[in-house]
Amino acid sequence: MNFKGGAEDKPASTQFAFHPLTPDRWQDLEKLFGPRGASGGCWCMWWRLKRTEFDQLRGEGNRRAMKAIVDSGEIPGILAYSKNEPVGWCSLAPRESYPTLERSRTLKKVDDQPVWSVVCFFIAKGFRRQGLMPKLLRAAVDYARQHGALIVEGYPYDPKSGKSPDPFVYTGLSSAFRKAGFVTIVQPTETRTIMRYLITD
Repeated sequence: MNFKGGAEDKPASTQFAFHPLTPDRWQDLEKLFGPRGASGGCWCMWWRLKRTEFDQLRGEGNRRAMKAIVDSGEIPGILAYSKNEPVGWCSLAPRESYPTLERSRTLKKVDDQPVWSVVCFFIAKGFRRQGLMPKLLRAAVDYARQHGALIVEGYPYDPKSGKSPDPFVYTGLSSAFRKAGFVTIVQPTETRTIMRYLITD
């Protein structure tokens, strides 16, 4: 997949390309996440592990766990590129791939319909607040559509007032989801919303 994102969300002319994370792109994820593994040694394993397992594996253990997923042939998400440099990440998979999500009381299942879930974003500092998140979401929907999904679900966080530090919005903002065509299904808390994109074509 080579989904091109235009400049409709920002005044500059940055063009993005989007690709599934396959073994041959592993080094691009390492480059994007850096030595901290995106945030505190997470390596985007937070939703995939029990809390005790996550804490035990934090850092290098989580990196190896994510690499094992990629090496197995599973696609855990979408990478965004600008001029062939990795600049963004979106974690996407069928909901059952995320045991922590399945155990969540706040983000419990809305119904019994099968859904794909978008649970995390990581965007390079120089590309934040430039409209990349909605483009990543559109690329994620395109990928899910190609693999038979009918519903893509997200769990954005919205601060009560003003801006929130970047680490707190790793699940995305509802404004970005709306730009990508998602609609609110339920709002379980003041700051957390469950949104869906219904694939009809």
